[in-house]
Amino acid sequence: MTEAGDWVVVRRPVEKDVWSPSVAEDGEPSRPLKVIFKAPAKYWTDAVPIGNGRLGAMIWGGVASELIQLNEDTLWTGVPKDYTNPNGPETLAAVRKLVFDGKYAEATKEAYKLSDKPPDTYQPLGDLKLQFDDSHLKYDEGTYHRELDLDTATARVKYSVGDVEYTREHFASHPSQVIATKISGNKSGSVTFTLSLDSLVDHRTYTKGNNQIIMEGSCPGKRRSLTSDQANSSDDPKGIQFAAVVDLQISEDSGVIHVLDNGMLKVEHSDWAVLRIVAASSFDGPFTNPADSPKEPITDSLSQLKSISNLTYVDLYLHHLDDYQNLFHRVSIRLSKSSKSSVESAPPDGKTLVPLTSDFSFEGNGDDTVSTADRVKSFQTDEDPSLVELMFQFGRYLLISSSRPGTQVANLQGIWSKGLEPPWDCAQHLNINLQMNYWLSHPCNLSECQEPLFDYLSTLAVTGSKTAKVNYEVNGWLAHQVTDLWGKTSPDEGDPVWAVWPMGGAWLSTHLWEHYLYTLDKDFLKNKAYPLLEGCVKFLLEWLIDGKGQYLETNPSTSPEHVFIAPDGQRASVSYSTTMDMSIIREIFSSIVSSAEILGRSDDELIQKVRKTQPMLRPIKIARDGSVMEWAEDFQDSEPQHRHISHLFGIYPGHTVTVRKNPDICKAADNTLYKRGEDGPGWSTVWKASVWARLHNSEHAYRMIKHLFVLVDPAHEATFEGGLYSNLFGAHPPFQIDANFGFASAIAEMIVQSTTTDLYLLPALPRDKWANGCVRGLKARGRVTVNICWKEGELHEVGIWSKNQNSITRLHYRGTTVNATLSAGRVYTFNRKLRCIKTYNLS
Repeated sequence: MTEAGDWVVVRRPVEKDVWSPSVAEDGEPSRPLKVIFKAPAKYWTDAVPIGNGRLGAMIWGGVASELIQLNEDTLWTGVPKDYTNPNGPETLAAVRKLVFDGKYAEATKEAYKLSDKPPDTYQPLGDLKLQFDDSHLKYDEGTYHRELDLDTATARVKYSVGDVEYTREHFASHPSQVIATKISGNKSGSVTFTLSLDSLVDHRTYTKGNNQIIMEGSCPGKRRSLTSDQANSSDDPKGIQFAAVVDLQISEDSGVIHVLDNGMLKVEHSDWAVLRIVAASSFDGPFTNPADSPKEPITDSLSQLKSISNLTYVDLYLHHLDDYQNLFHRVSIRLSKSSKSSVESAPPDGKTLVPLTSDFSFEGNGDDTVSTADRVKSFQTDEDPSLVELMFQFGRYLLISSSRPGTQVANLQGIWSKGLEPPWDCAQHLNINLQMNYWLSHPCNLSECQEPLFDYLSTLAVTGSKTAKVNYEVNGWLAHQVTDLWGKTSPDEGDPVWAVWPMGGAWLSTHLWEHYLYTLDKDFLKNKAYPLLEGCVKFLLEWLIDGKGQYLETNPSTSPEHVFIAPDGQRASVSYSTTMDMSIIREIFSSIVSSAEILGRSDDELIQKVRKTQPMLRPIKIARDGSVMEWAEDFQDSEPQHRHISHLFGIYPGHTVTVRKNPDICKAADNTLYKRGEDGPGWSTVWKASVWARLHNSEHAYRMIKHLFVLVDPAHEATFEGGLYSNLFGAHPPFQIDANFGFASAIAEMIVQSTTTDLYLLPALPRDKWANGCVRGLKARGRVTVNICWKEGELHEVGIWSKNQNSITRLHYRGTTVNATLSAGRVYTFNRKLRCIKTYNLS
């Protein structure tokens, strides 16, 4: 096999394929999962993202000049810090007294003294630039095609110059830890270009031999000031060091490489060229100062290149495909409008099902001549279900590409960021954003991709225990609203409305119990989750203080980023026992009690204290206007259509409020969502969709899904709220990746909801919009896999199985409930009446 050769990829069997419905689906290849462009990128949000969890790249697809912007997940400003404030206890006491006295505006003003410094900032790795000759300026625009193929995690660019067709292919390999690019033309000797590597961060570049460009650089040891002349102050500590190497290979029979000045290479008259990009940093964990790091980025980079030197481009690609598709192919989704099929349906008794070949009509836009941007533009009128499929899988693609075991957590922009001062520092924000990044991991069958979050929690537990002890004189650990690579746990700088919110670590900790519920991994519960939950609960128990009445209170307390009008008419954000606080605490207490029961620790003193405290938590209340009260008192809302819906946490992503158990609160939640309205950033839109889904309201869940499909103009993005860019990145604006991840989890929530004992089928399906459909490979709590198909808005068949766990599951569908006993290793098929019509062994 030559570098220019072709190959056939045989797809690895995946678990979801052990079950097929009795009604055949349309062939999967007819609806390619591709993000398509008909012109080179004009703006950063027109570029195509690829990533292997650690290394990311944005492919612009330029013709005469190509730009590949690079990121590496450990490149941040700063060094490990002390996140404590010895003056914190004195200020805390003053704030609490003001709150206790009902002086909320004064308490808010005083709480500014609790704030700390801002987080450190994510930094770009560099820019790889390809400069082609002037003939490319006259390319045939009608031949231009650029795409991101989600099925293969490959970006491709094609265009013609005269009678030569040029092709570029890009992918980021996780097993080989390399970004690979192949440039070729269909005429011998047609590939000529100049290659250079640059960076916005302090660096130097040079060539090695005649085929490598090396870049070595250093991130600032301090967060950059807004004043650029202070960016490289002489008293800055040594920051994270990094290196990147671009290895260039060309066809053996034709072409030559020239070494140019300024660390550049030039290829002339080759048939093809392959670039291999590797990078490394000196980051050796959040508690090691970069000045003390034993890591040598250039040595590590060259070593990585050497380890794959015997692999051809084809080898690299095949290893990449096998690794990526093992994750991506776990879930498939097909949605369609009504087919109005005349084919007879199954007999009433459900005992005999006749195989059909054309019962489902999946008419989507598989035409690769239409750009994805144009499809987004037309969605408000055509409501193309296949675009929803694409967005769902795009969210899964981005998580696979930005979060793998051993990497850093996906930050505010995943691993795709272009500037030295990115929006909101690209920091991990803990009052919704980081959590939303991982909502999809379990239901969308990507549980491994959440491992970086649990590693990160271990970091926060260390730094957060110091913050808890010094700032607040309590035990356990906590984290506030914003953090960074170094595990910042102290309050952010600035307004208490976002900064003074010590519940971020507790919210993140709910993911620990969720991981157990989906995987039933008792070792994880015992060794990882429970110790972290213990520390979190110790903090919460001591953070709660006696109030005026029968309840224990949190004080100070804010509802993230939202201001109220105090009884004296003044604006304030600091009060006590917000609904968000109480809902998170209730969720965490429930989780540790359940964990203790499983681990045989129910008699532990800590668990007994939690059980005693649970009845003393302030319950959720309903406001005068019929909505859920956001604060402990029925304050006037300063911004009724605020973007956060924090007071609905107990419904979603929490589980303490349900349609069955709490109909009055759920009715108030309806009123809350109406009051909040439909506008807001992308992440707010999909959060609302998920809450509507949990409330089993398909109409409004779909309205929020549809609301996201608005094409944002990057040149005037300030006039937009929410929406999508042409590359399907979610917009705040600017770009935040949480909306992409939250979209996938919202779709899953509309189709399947679960507890460890209950499975709700199609609870929020918009039957008039997605009348026909099949989704395979979704995960439910209790280690259950679910494949489900529906026809003309009605459940057709569902396949359920668990590899290793016997269980009794209640199936719910449109008011019908049946008990199903599932034996490990067997597949069960149920019809629309929830009758089991087939079982067989899971092979």
